[in-house]
Amino acid sequence: MTTTKRKMRSSEWFGKAGKDGFHRRSWMKNQGLPDHLFDGRPVIGICNTWSELTPCNAHFRVLAERVKRGVYEMGGFPLEFPVMSLGETLMRPTTMMFRNLASMDVEESIRANPLDGVVLLVGCDKTTPSLVMGAASCDLPTVVVSGGPMLNGRWRGEEIGSGTHVWKFDAMVKTGEMSLDDLADAEACMSRSVGHCMTMGTASTMASMMEALGIGLPSNAAIPAADSRRNALAHVAGRRIVEMVREDLRLSKILTRAAFENAIRANGAIGGSTNAIVHLLAIAGRIGVDLTLDDWDRLGREVPCLVNLMPSGAHLMEDFYYAGGLPVVLRELGENGLLHRDAPTVSGRTIWENVEGATCYNRDVIHGFSAPFKAHGGIRVLHGNLAASGAVIKPSAATPALMIHRGPAVVFEDIDDYKARIDDPDLDIDADSVMVLKNCGPKGYPGFPEVGNMALPAKLLKAGVTDMVRISDARMSGTAYGTVVLHAAPEAAVGGTLALVRSGDMIELDVAAGRLHLDVTEDELARRRAAWRAPEAPAPRGYAWLHHQHVMQADVGADFDFLRGASGAPIPRESH
Repeated sequence: MTTTKRKMRSSEWFGKAGKDGFHRRSWMKNQGLPDHLFDGRPVIGICNTWSELTPCNAHFRVLAERVKRGVYEMGGFPLEFPVMSLGETLMRPTTMMFRNLASMDVEESIRANPLDGVVLLVGCDKTTPSLVMGAASCDLPTVVVSGGPMLNGRWRGEEIGSGTHVWKFDAMVKTGEMSLDDLADAEACMSRSVGHCMTMGTASTMASMMEALGIGLPSNAAIPAADSRRNALAHVAGRRIVEMVREDLRLSKILTRAAFENAIRANGAIGGSTNAIVHLLAIAGRIGVDLTLDDWDRLGREVPCLVNLMPSGAHLMEDFYYAGGLPVVLRELGENGLLHRDAPTVSGRTIWENVEGATCYNRDVIHGFSAPFKAHGGIRVLHGNLAASGAVIKPSAATPALMIHRGPAVVFEDIDDYKARIDDPDLDIDADSVMVLKNCGPKGYPGFPEVGNMALPAKLLKAGVTDMVRISDARMSGTAYGTVVLHAAPEAAVGGTLALVRSGDMIELDVAAGRLHLDVTEDELARRRAAWRAPEAPAPRGYAWLHHQHVMQADVGADFDFLRGASGAPIPRESH
């Protein structure tokens, strides 16, 4: 074991003589810990989001034990601690409402405790950004270990993808192509192992972002949760975090401007979730990197989509791993001038050194630049009077024929209005209409839910309509698809132009030109604005009140205004 001359942060807790050191070491020893663990070696916190209420992360107790093995091997002292777990499948009104709360839990847990470095165990959608946001605010050496995707769904000879087939099956039930008995039969067939969504949804996208940013080890993104190599990666992460502490390799040395640019381009190449936008903007705001919505447009717009995965394609994450995983994608970017090759990573090597030997084993899953899966995979940012601060669309999941469109608005004032009227046979709507959903942004729902991919009316589905232009201030599940404009900012709940749209107004969408326009005169908009009244706050007290008071808009990451900017991890005052 290599010893270090650098004094550890944890020594301020465990290294003191007299009363202060005595009572801390004494209490810890009630767990059967021997004297030598308090000799000044690196103390590694394992931040665990295990919860039976978060099915994606239900195997994290095993991963934590594997991390501990690696920490002990390298002469570190591992200490596991729980933080708020955000389960996308069960929490209401939306896990996004609690992302910032969980980040505060992580930040304060790290800062208040005797930790020199941290391993973040993440998986389900919001657990990844929330933990990284909290850790970034403290800026200690940190490694991210994702939980990995489920095994491919299989139902009656067909590969089915989590989330993506939920939307598909729902439409089939509405049209009579699928019975409720068939739907029930498919449940266990879709989710048949531990792990998060196996489509290129938000969980897989964010795991990929961690690898592209350099804060996850190579192959972090795609190893299936049930594969023994996921446990091996956790073991290696435990070894590596001890070395990082001794090297003082902090998050701020890795999460640079170059790292975020690499991640934005990687997101385009994998056809990643639009949710990555708000999460990376929030992480950048915590670590002090000036990242904007326009950076996403400028850097990622022309990146071709190389990965043929649902919801944009046909395959699933298990196939992606067997084909070579994200290292192959990053190598393609690096060979075509779209990767900052010298960006450092937690492996101790540069991003290029991590991937230069990557080999593709299935070009139907991971295409090359010379023959991409789709010409454009990046996120397109839209501007216009309907979204003065911007809105976004994922072209790889949209219908090409709808990328330039003009049609009359069919307005739903909120999600309850939508649910009450969408399947009304008398609803005045046709395939050329533009569906508009209001009051579902960061303040409006509250919490910025994934309701932007509004299901089409049953009468149009039965008529063979498969896609329509949909616009909202909401988010969309990364597993969903369609010509869906999201994150319109400012949102309706704060008086953005979206709040003023009325049914029958003409709306123009031109994705190539980046234009989203409401064809209503300025004088008329001024009259409507004068009559508009802000909705009431969702609650008079508690976290919902705090969220409503302090959450920022989607175009800057929907973080709390008082959390932007890192605070570091200074040694707090004594507790006694």
